[in-house]
Amino acid sequence: MISTESISKLFSEFNKLNVIVIGDVMVDSYIWGDVSRISPEAPVPIVEVEKRENRLGGAANVGLNLKALGANPILCSVIGTDQRGNDFADILKEENMSLDGIIQSDSRITTTKFRVIGNNTQLLRVDEETTLPISADQNKQLTERIFNLVENKNIDVIVFQDYDKGVISESLIQEVIEKANKTGIPVVVDPKKLNFLSYKNATLFKPNLKEIKEGLNIDFDVNNDVDLELAVAKLQDTLNAQMVLNTLSEKGVFISWKIDGGFESRLIPAHLRNIADVSGAGDTVISVAALCIAQNVAPPVIAAISNLAGGLVCEEVGVVSVKKDKLLDEVNRLLART
Repeated sequence: MISTESISKLFSEFNKLNVIVIGDVMVDSYIWGDVSRISPEAPVPIVEVEKRENRLGGAANVGLNLKALGANPILCSVIGTDQRGNDFADILKEENMSLDGIIQSDSRITTTKFRVIGNNTQLLRVDEETTLPISADQNKQLTERIFNLVENKNIDVIVFQDYDKGVISESLIQEVIEKANKTGIPVVVDPKKLNFLSYKNATLFKPNLKEIKEGLNIDFDVNNDVDLELAVAKLQDTLNAQMVLNTLSEKGVFISWKIDGGFESRLIPAHLRNIADVSGAGDTVISVAALCIAQNVAPPVIAAISNLAGGLVCEEVGVVSVKKDKLLDEVNRLLART
């Protein structure tokens, strides 16, 4: 599918890329421990705490994946001035990631997902968040920050990572995509339900199976290749997207792209994995796809490499970033031609 020389060059070039990531950032807060008994108060396990940990989550996990692949991510979002917001800013500094696109507001809480892990198994998740849209003033500030970065930072690709938590508005989407198209910057999108059909004229649109069915208000048999192809073509036509990358869980990924006035498509099967946790896999897929898009990689290769990356992170518990060396080895082993 791709030569070993091209693979080596592709991964090396990741290190030169600047990426704007727009979306709902979060704190992933973990409690890790052992479970050896059931509570006498209720039929629930007792977790004896061994460690606590805060990580960057949501759109910020896309940033971590991009950084792990060697790129320079710049997160653009609105968080609170609360303790969790300060924790988020501190972790960003520890990761040597830019705060240039982060706006802190005393009218907003910082989304935090608390996960309790016992014996390496997630037992419980508690979410603390708001899903209200950011204010008009905050939307204006965020748009201005993004435009300033586009004009001054040699941006190679823009990622929208939408979790329906209120940071991304329809007007923000339209203005940023219009600006990106005028300046020749590709835009990739990992959508959610509320803004699903607002991402018109993007370079790559990456829904999962549930999202494409809900977004188009249709149902189809994923095992019927013709039905799948027709659904993706309808979505691609509706959004005027150059590419649609549809993730299909254990079936792999389906990619469709415009060519010569029509569409071509390909189904990339998933590779057999020991799945431990699917959390964050979509973040990894969009990160790899974005860096490949920035280098004008052929659509089937984008899909194949992104598919491998998403599978790799599912082998570990919790939301983790893809390991560049491990992904490079997998791509060479499974996709390279000699």
